[in-house]
Amino acid sequence: STGLATGLATGLATGLRSRHTSSNDFKTKIKEMQRFFKLKVKGHRKQLFYLHPNALCHQCFRILNYTPDLVKSDVDRAIRRALNVWSDVTPLTFHKLHEGNADIMISFGTKEHGDYNPFDGPNGLLAHAYPPGPGIGGDTHFDEEEHWTKDSSMYNLFIVAAHELGHALGMSHSSDPGALMYPIYSYTTGYPLSEDDIEGIQDLYGPNPNPKKIKPKPDAPTKCDPMLSFDAVTELRGETIIFKDSFYWRLHPQMVEPEQTLIKSTWPSIPNKVDAAYENPEKDLVIIFSGIRMWALNGYNLVEGYPKYIHKLGLPKSIRKIDAAVHIRDTGKTLLFTEEDYWSFDEAAGKLDTGYPRSIETDFPGMDDEVDAAVYHYGFLYFFHEHLQYEYSYTSKKVIRILRANSILNC
Repeated sequence: STGLATGLATGLATGLRSRHTSSNDFKTKIKEMQRFFKLKVKGHRKQLFYLHPNALCHQCFRILNYTPDLVKSDVDRAIRRALNVWSDVTPLTFHKLHEGNADIMISFGTKEHGDYNPFDGPNGLLAHAYPPGPGIGGDTHFDEEEHWTKDSSMYNLFIVAAHELGHALGMSHSSDPGALMYPIYSYTTGYPLSEDDIEGIQDLYGPNPNPKKIKPKPDAPTKCDPMLSFDAVTELRGETIIFKDSFYWRLHPQMVEPEQTLIKSTWPSIPNKVDAAYENPEKDLVIIFSGIRMWALNGYNLVEGYPKYIHKLGLPKSIRKIDAAVHIRDTGKTLLFTEEDYWSFDEAAGKLDTGYPRSIETDFPGMDDEVDAAVYHYGFLYFFHEHLQYEYSYTSKKVIRILRANSILNC
């Protein structure tokens, strides 16, 4: 096992990429690694680990140089926080060296930077690290041509460092989009490790003998789970966006597989939980509801002046959340579903229609009396409730067929 780990350490750096690169490349690489290690994958446990020779609980690190994008103390703090992410759940401790060789040598560089694994300029590959071993093993390099930040404005150094230092400790990529070790950069707030990350690092080093109270990120929902339900569904410029927990799926007519992403990685200022969403194509806006507030998106950009309170639409103060929303392009009306009732909002007039709320059960015969999500296509309403999807003809006022909710995800 020592020879394998050394060979990997001297020949293979594992890096984190920006969202500007195709995710198919990573799926291919993950499959190659699975074949290499003769691993059988089950469920979300798709972490791949490098064999770690003589794993020690005490590791030394040294920061060789600093990025001019941040003050020195911010870099030190980001690296220390990133190491603490892993020491919180293992017996590992990390000691900082100011000179000499360390297990983990950390540096910033551009293009060819001394390891024959050149960086590719802005975006693309953000950083890379070598798995544990002699020589370059454990070393972690950041592309200086990226713009490093301590917030969500560009690439957050703490998040990228936590990912790369996972590689330096022996972790490889995960295929769970909720995991820190997923190969595509995603900005998140809160504790960065998922259960998948924790299980992976503890397979290598064991648990922390003095465990801390931590709340791991939830695993990404599985699209073909037969009991899967949705929080919200909307169109967005020809694509379909499906929200579930802190994630969303993006369906594009030219994409065979839906792409799963953390909400916060695309819209950092939107809450982790979306209650309802709809597109108004005439205004080129998508409205997102969460609790008593709503946000407006123009494409993938947040519109200034939001969030606003949902009561600005004319809803009574007793309404504390919208369960589902759908825009009927043929009529210019938007239907807002709240518990067993629904409202009709006139987009052109900017106000609620009179005579509402009305009963869902009465006006949509064959439907359940509550709706989780809804979307409209070519004269048909698609209602989602729990794990079922109802195809409802808006003209003949009846349910045409009932499907599993996740049939929309090609399951």
